[in-house]
Formats: sequence, C-alpha cells, structure tokens
Amino acid sequence: MNRLLLLTGLLLCIVSTSCVPYKDIVYLQDKNTPADSTQVMIEQQKPYRVQINDILNIRIKVLDQENVTIFNPVGEGNLNASGEERAYFDGFTVDVHGNIRIPDLGKFNVLGYTYEEIEKLIKDRLLEEQFKETANIFITVKLSGLRYTASGEIGNPGSQVVYQERVNIFEAIANAGEIPLTGDKKDVQIIRQYPQGQKIHHLDLTDRNVMKSPYYYVQPNDIIYIKPLKQKILGTGTTGVQTITTVISVVSFLTTFILLLNR
Repeated sequence: MNRLLLLTGLLLCIVSTSCVPYKDIVYLQDKNTPADSTQVMIEQQKPYRVQINDILNIRIKVLDQENVTIFNPVGEGNLNASGEERAYFDGFTVDVHGNIRIPDLGKFNVLGYTYEEIEKLIKDRLLEEQFKETANIFITVKLSGLRYTASGEIGNPGSQVVYQERVNIFEAIANAGEIPLTGDKKDVQIIRQYPQGQKIHHLDLTDRNVMKSPYYYVQPNDIIYIKPLKQKILGTGTTGVQTITTVISVVSFLTTFILLLNR
C-alpha cells in the first residue's frame, strides 16, 4: 500500500512539473491590468535608420525619364517576380563603411540615415550636378524587403524576407512557422544590430504589454531566438496525456524487468 501511494505521488509530481502550463502557452494575456481594461497603446515605431549590409531600392523619376535611365536598374517594376536575386543585383548594398555607389553620382554615406534623409541627399546632388528644379525630380528610397532570421524552437528556422514596410513580432514568428508548445514564449530574444555592435532584448509574448515595447516591431537584420522549455529537455512530454503515457511506459518496463529478474 505504501509503495502504491509512493508511486502515485511520484507520478503526480512528474506530471505537474513536466506539463507546459496553460499560462505559458497563451499570447497577450492581461497580466497587470484590470479585467475590464483591454485597450493597449502600441508603441509608435521610430523611423528606421539604415545599417551596414542593407539593400536599398532607389528609384529616380523626372519629367523626361530617359535622362535617368542610368540611375534605375533594368528590372524596375519586376522585383517581386524575380525574387531575392534581383533585389541583390539591382539594389544598392550598404558597404562596411556605410556607403552606397550610384552610377554617375558617386558614393553616398547613408549609415544611420532615414529614407527621407537619403532621398534629400540624392536630390540635392542631382540638382547640383545634373538637373534644374524644373525637372520635377521625384525620388523613393526603401529597403528591398525586410530581412530577419528566426532560430531556435520555431517551426521554420532560417532567414525570412517580408515585403512590407513594417512587421511586428507576432507576424514575424507566424511567417517563420510559429512557436511550438516546447518553445519559451515568455522570453523571446531579439538580437539587434546597432552601429556600436549587437544587443539582446527580451520580450514576453504572453503579456499584452509587449505591444508597448520599443522592440515590438522587427527591424532588418534582427535575429529572433526562441529557447526550448525544460519540458523538452526532460523529454517527458508537453501535455498531461503525453507525460502520463511516458511515465506508464517507463513503469511498465521497470515492472517487467523486475519480474523477469525474480524468476
């Protein structure tokens, strides 16, 4: 009888410590606010500033478009159809010194600049060297896709490219195959590149207040890392049914082994 009680207690302990709790699975829980308060103000995203290795898509338009053919890639308007390779060859890559080189205009240092600031740099040089105000110069600068990497405990690890102006952490994770039950949603790490180096930021996706975080929106070249939960390391299962099945299998094996030894 005592052995049965001991075994039952041991089984309950294993089940309670091995299963992934419900509160560790659900996104955007209302942890620190009253139950009747559900509105959360999302952090306003600051203008993106260009980094090393970014690929910029630059388009220059004037009244007589033939005069700017040299500045615009041959594949204009066909970027999405041609994929990342066309973006790489037709785009302007920011080198290790923070420069891009535009045909006939030379180098521009764009490290740390916003898109609007780069547009002004190019327009000012065109007006200085090539055109007059009457040419009605119109310039657009944007990234050739938002690139980031998802790794760790996630459905589809690897590099991802999204053709949107901005992407939040939930969209980025969904695009990479979602976090399984064995992934730690309470401590998602964002490894972000800065001019002075890389920094690690932490997000709790189970807390609704994550939408207030300045790291809620993914930036180009971010690395999203999801750690595995201890339940995966233990290998006992993530749900009660899986854990009980594992424990019963182990107990059955041990019982059979002991019976065979006693014969």
